[in-house]
Amino acid sequence: MQSNLHDDDCFALRQAARHISKLYERYLSEAGITPTQFSILRTLRGNSGLTMTELATAMLMDRTTLVRVLKPLLNDDLVVAHLEGRGNRLRVVLTESGSKKRDAAAAHWAAAQASFERAFGQREAERLRSELFRMTTSPFDR
Repeated sequence: MQSNLHDDDCFALRQAARHISKLYERYLSEAGITPTQFSILRTLRGNSGLTMTELATAMLMDRTTLVRVLKPLLNDDLVVAHLEGRGNRLRVVLTESGSKKRDAAAAHWAAAQASFERAFGQREAERLRSELFRMTTSPFDR
């Protein structure tokens, strides 16, 4: 069977994700933060005090990847991790510095978002987001 990459859903999604990530990386690098770190700071905004497991679940990341992404945020005092009780659960809390970094980076994120929506179309971007979020909550073979 001959393979055609244009029929490969996984390849198309990964290629699109890399392409869009580069756009957001370019804008957010001006704020000294990665798109994934920005997403973590945004997630913690209304959910400060999530356990590592809860944060990993919210981000759809494994804990090892989450720890690697969190290290710079911890080192820069943008988040802190507190050990909780006898269960030794680690809770991640957004600091005041983290809130300020998130707020400063938000303008860069908005510029990236606007750039993408200008190129792709606002309505199309909304539809794409809706479909992508539907995929991440659908019961695929996990």
